[in-house]
Order: sequence, then structure tokens, then C-alpha cells
Amino acid sequence: MNLFSLRRPQPSLDDLAAEPCLSPTSDNLSSECLMPSVQRPHPVFVRGQGSWLWDSDDRAYLDFVQGNAANSLGHSPSALVKALTAQAQSLINPGSGFYNRGMLNLSERLCRSTGSDQAYLLSSGSEACEAAIKLARKWGQLHRGGAAKIITATGSCHGRSFAAMSASASPNIANRFEPQLAGFSHVPFNDLPALHAAVDAQTVAIMLEPIQGEAGVIPATEHYLKGVERLCRELGILLILDEVQTGVGRCGTLLAEQVYGVRADIVVLGKGLGGGVPLAALLARGKACCFEVGELNGTHHGNALMTAAGLAVLDSVLDNSFLEHVRENGQYLREGLARLANRYAQGELRGQGLFWGLSLADDSAEAVVKAARYEGLLLAATQSDCLRFTPALTVSKANIDEMLLRLARAFSRVRTAQLQCRKGLVV
Repeated sequence: MNLFSLRRPQPSLDDLAAEPCLSPTSDNLSSECLMPSVQRPHPVFVRGQGSWLWDSDDRAYLDFVQGNAANSLGHSPSALVKALTAQAQSLINPGSGFYNRGMLNLSERLCRSTGSDQAYLLSSGSEACEAAIKLARKWGQLHRGGAAKIITATGSCHGRSFAAMSASASPNIANRFEPQLAGFSHVPFNDLPALHAAVDAQTVAIMLEPIQGEAGVIPATEHYLKGVERLCRELGILLILDEVQTGVGRCGTLLAEQVYGVRADIVVLGKGLGGGVPLAALLARGKACCFEVGELNGTHHGNALMTAAGLAVLDSVLDNSFLEHVRENGQYLREGLARLANRYAQGELRGQGLFWGLSLADDSAEAVVKAARYEGLLLAATQSDCLRFTPALTVSKANIDEMLLRLARAFSRVRTAQLQCRKGLVV
């Protein structure tokens, strides 16, 4: 099959304006019994390899979403498949109340490679962010007179648990049915004076994403993040970096903090750490290591199967020139997107490594995502005027070239649909 010749029929204006519900497929699959959570498009995917996915009708799609950066090594990478297969045949989950080799090996590997002192393994970024909040407040009880307030930035997204949502300040995760917990303060991102003004005697930590993914891939400036670190040191409070999206090589370094030249007291990892398998980690350094026995627990935390995935991912990311490849292909992607943005009069390009956001000239992001899907390209829209690109860290230059061709056709389709709409209004 020639993957590069697969084309879709021209979508109508209605196709770009509305998303059809999933109807039964050739496999007699239906979404009727699935509790609604997120809006999903029609394709039902059945297999994947590297940067490609195939649906139940055997149509191929080039995937530049990769589970919102969870599939760090792409779809079904051989290293991950082999590690999971071998581990599943010997031991899956002896229970979190016992040690297993993977738990010990992955914790040691994470600490050694990140310069951390302790690691705790969890199942999701939300859990890890919540654990980071608990750890900071435990430290506040011990060393800061019971201080418990945590300052975060507007536009942040730290997960969907109660505490994580309260720490977040992103309209994308707002839910009118879920109350906000006390003890969090939100200030504008990249605004040091506002941060200074918000800190008081009750502040125990500042919690930030080095790059805000849900807000539209908004990076912290170096001046800002270094200023935040300096403020934490001067006032004796903790710096928490949420690297659920930016960690594990996504920015061309193992942690994004290395790009900025800062060092957090607590680091949260998730998504890419498991390569698509649910896995996250809480890393603590120095004075922040204050949890005691019995203060963290979870049925699947650190089980043998998930830790095998994490070790396979770390082995790949830390091997030889892997991160150099990420930086090189990240630059290649940046240059290609910049050319395309200029050609189609789009907006600003923001990001680092293989994590990029392209702002658009109007609120057409969803239309572009749908038009791209007709072209066999999977993209994500984090805002109505922003596209996000999180390809596999193993993406090739050929994959990037093909993505740019399909994205160009998607831009053209949306532009044609917009012109037709304007003509219809004039008539």
C-alpha cells in the first residue's frame, strides 16, 4: 500500500462545520454504550506502527498527536512491545505493598538520570500532580509553619482530579459541577511582578509548567523561570515543575528544566514516560523529600508491567544520539511549519524540541483539524486559534515532509470553504 497517495474526497462546508457521531462500522462497532466524555471523530483505530495509524476500514493516518504526547516512541515500538511481552509472561502486578524489580530499577534510573533523590511511581499525570501538592503541603507543615498555599499560573493545566483542577487555571478544564478547593492562587504566566505580589507567609510552593500545552503551547521565558527559581530560593519556598508534557525528551533534553538552566525541588513526569502505557512519576530533591511510610499508596502504583514500559522508554531516550535526533528533527519541523505559516498568512509559532503550537489568523483550528483528517493527518487543536504538534520523538524527516504536504492541503481546503461561505453570504 502506498501511504503517501491516500486521499480523501473533498469535504463540504457541513463536513467542516460539524462532527458526525460514530455509526456502526464494518466490525459492527457502536458508541451507544460508551459513557460520553470527550468529543471523538468517526475513525475507529485498530493498529499502529511508528507515526502511522490504521482505522477499521484500513485507511492510514499520519499521527502528529500521538496520544497528546503520551506515545513518546510512536505506535507499538519494538522496544516497548518486547519489554511488555517479556514482563507480562513473568509478573504483572504483585501489589503495591511489595517490592518488584521494575519498581526499584526505574526509581533508581529516574533519580540517577535527573539528579533527584527520591521517586514515586504512579499511573497518571493527574495523580502525580496531586501527589506533588500533598508533598509540598507536608513540607509546609514541617518547615514553614503550616503554610499550604500554592501559586500557579493562569492558562495552566495540571490534571483533572479535584486538587489538580483547583491548581489549574485553564478554561479547557473548567467544570461548573466541580467545586474549586481552597489553597490555590492563580497569577498571570510570565509575569514576575505579579508572582512576587502573590507570595505571602502562607505560600509553600510555586507550581508551573515550563511550557503550557493546553493554553496553546506557551513557553515560559528564560528570564521568568530563572526569576521564579531565584524567588523560591530567597523566600525558602518550593519550586514544582509540572513536566507531564515537556519531560522525557519532548523538548530535546530529558527534562525541560535543563533547557532553562533551572532546578526544581519537585518534578512531575507523566505521558511520555510510559510510551503509551499509564505511568507517571513524582521526583523529589533535597529538602522536599519528606513523605513517610503510609502517606502514598495506589493499587497499580509501580507495578511490574508499567515499570517495564518506563525502563524501555528511558533506555531508548537516553541511548546515544536519541536526544540529538529530537533536537535536529524539532528544528526541521519548526522551519517547515514557519514556511507554511508564512505561505498561508498564519500566526506565531511557539515551542521547543518536538513540541510546537501554531497560532492561526482566525478561529479555524477545529476546521483545519477536520480538513487534515480528510487528508489522512491527525492534529490537535488546543485553542480555537491554535494547532498543537506532538509527533513521536522517533519521527523522521520524511514523516515531517509528508505532514507539511497534508497540512498545506488542509489549509487550502479550509480557505476554499471560507471563500465559498463568503460568496454564499454575498449572494
